[in-house]
Amino acid sequence: MTTTTPSRGRRRAPSRMERAAGKAAALQRPRVILALLLLLALVCVMLLDGYLRAEVGGDQRVRTGASSSDVPDDILNGGPIVTFRGGQATTVSVPDKTIALTFDDGPDPTWTPEVLAILEKYDVPATFFLVGSMVSRHPGIVADMVEQGHEVGIHTFTHVDLSYQSDARVRREMEQTQLALAGAAGITTTLFRAPYSSRTDAIDNYSWPVYKKLGQDGYTSVFVDTDSDDWKRPGVTKIVQWATPEKNKGASVLFHDAGGERSQTIAALPKYIEKMRAKGYTFTTVSGVIAERQQAPAGAPQDRGARLQAAHREATGTILYEGKALVAAVAVAEAAVPTLSVGLMVVGVAVMGRFGLMLLLARRHHRQRNRRRFSWGPTVTRPVSVIVPAYNEKECIANTLDSLARSTHPIEIIVVDDGSTDGTADIAESLGMPNVRVIRQANAGKPAALNNGVRSARYDIVVMMDGDTVFEPDTVRQLVQPFADPEVGAVAGNAKVGNRTTVIGAWQHIEYVMGFNLDRRMYDLLRCMPTIPGAIGAFRREAVLQVGGMSEDTLAEDTDITIALHRAGWRVVYQEHARAWTEAPGSLKQLWSQRYRWSYGTMQALWKHRKSLTDKGPSGRFGRVGMPLVVLFQIVTPVFAPLIDVFTLYAMIFVDFQASLLAWFAVLGVQLLCAAYAFRLDRERYRYLLMMPLQQLAYRQMMYLVLIHSCVTALTGGRLRWQKLKRTGEVGTPAGAG
Repeated sequence: MTTTTPSRGRRRAPSRMERAAGKAAALQRPRVILALLLLLALVCVMLLDGYLRAEVGGDQRVRTGASSSDVPDDILNGGPIVTFRGGQATTVSVPDKTIALTFDDGPDPTWTPEVLAILEKYDVPATFFLVGSMVSRHPGIVADMVEQGHEVGIHTFTHVDLSYQSDARVRREMEQTQLALAGAAGITTTLFRAPYSSRTDAIDNYSWPVYKKLGQDGYTSVFVDTDSDDWKRPGVTKIVQWATPEKNKGASVLFHDAGGERSQTIAALPKYIEKMRAKGYTFTTVSGVIAERQQAPAGAPQDRGARLQAAHREATGTILYEGKALVAAVAVAEAAVPTLSVGLMVVGVAVMGRFGLMLLLARRHHRQRNRRRFSWGPTVTRPVSVIVPAYNEKECIANTLDSLARSTHPIEIIVVDDGSTDGTADIAESLGMPNVRVIRQANAGKPAALNNGVRSARYDIVVMMDGDTVFEPDTVRQLVQPFADPEVGAVAGNAKVGNRTTVIGAWQHIEYVMGFNLDRRMYDLLRCMPTIPGAIGAFRREAVLQVGGMSEDTLAEDTDITIALHRAGWRVVYQEHARAWTEAPGSLKQLWSQRYRWSYGTMQALWKHRKSLTDKGPSGRFGRVGMPLVVLFQIVTPVFAPLIDVFTLYAMIFVDFQASLLAWFAVLGVQLLCAAYAFRLDRERYRYLLMMPLQQLAYRQMMYLVLIHSCVTALTGGRLRWQKLKRTGEVGTPAGAG
């Protein structure tokens, strides 16, 4: 055993690289928080959009046929305007030959502007009862409406029957609509019309308490005398006929400027105005009716415009700013959701395309490599060098070296201790293995340790593994056989999770078998393998030296050198029968740290080798094929993959719970089929797939955040060096392996 030992003395101070790593790690918390905030913002945008477009829970109940025994007779038989001045409920009727023209359910971007244009042409005022969610989505229309002198009232925020709702829900419906009006037009209103209401004689024992409570809050409730029933689309003639009062009576007349296809309303409205004027009718607003029936208070403005909009109040202070904030947030949601929908389509196609491609190529790869006649060439029997970089691996190093000692292939073992402080090097030396060399170096990072091992290797093939990994006896022999092909410069092995008995371990086991090994089969056939895993990989020594060794430019030195080998013209392949058992992180914190390093390092490596896109000839194959696939499947698709879950949640709440849940399970079923096939290829036990639904709900969400964290770091700068995960040393070679 050969040992290279630096001078010993007092306890070593942290190296420059360790200090840099500590400083970089301290910068990660804000980025993690930002990643969480980005995902939370996405969810909030979707929920806001859903709330604007549909009532939460899909409450479409409309009460009919209820008793009105508790409602005063003078209300049931009174006029269409119910006021509560002084706490006393009174009704107001529309004067003869007067029309209070009202419109419900708007504003609508298609029909409301056409209604406004007709009213402006005929100089007719109207009262619009607006749905708050529509106001927040189309604030400009409301501003135009008020500017033209029309009056607005509240028609709730989500068009829900308030007789079924709690007091808190009723208050929220009103307050949110007032906020929307404040943000859209700088006003609030005292007018209210309940959805699904008609004449006062339809008030029942359930709705009457709602009207009384709103009356106490200062609202005037408005009903109808004459309903055009234009929502039934009966034809222009019928709409005009049904909207016409009998015997020159005055009336509160109902039309709709939203809530459906309103072309018949648009066609009927001019005819109706002309007909009523020909009969000697005048048009006014609800406030105009009240002003004519009740003497205005002393000092109140008397001009016509003020009388027509007497229900309006100028929004000031908090309500004004909150209203503007609501309108701004809705504008963001309105712009973002269509973009996110396109992203969802892209993700859906990419995910299903990836599954299909993986299954097709994995099957072809398995059949090709497991044919009896398949051979890489003459059997490789010459010795190889196994390099084990180690930093504080006291729990694992003995298991690692013991597994190598049982190798069926001749090897030399080079342990490169990267300034460990826990006695890792001493443990390696104490084992007394004759084919083990321990090289000690000052802490410089994993790439430096691997390069030191490559320089010290005696043989032309070097195997690289992690200090927490164990090999099966036949692993090295299987791993080096592809080097019989002189075009092969590197070989990726089959990394397996050893500590899979825990929940986190089982989730990672599924990911390793399905996500990593199916991918590697696909990339192998396409000749664009992006990564040789650090846990198990083999290289031609000359190829490693040709590309300058392991680089410190990225956190993913394994991805970096793999791409570099492609660009140098070497072939990189996958050897499924060369298995290594590694200890996956045992906690969510450590898992986050590891996956962040992987994803961010991959981004760094891709950016470093971006010029591969223009490489010519065989060396440009990775740029032409591998780079687009890796960017699409490992960055773009995972970044937007949360849209699948967010839109599922959106659809479950706002669209159709059962159908959305079935769609989610359908996607899960496709993933289960892919995973089952991957388990079959790797001869793994299917029982671990029982953990997959829970993995989709919990583990996958964390991977989303890790990738978002990596993207944030890529945009803001920063890097980490050697990240040491806490190990237990519990992973050994499985009994009977080999």
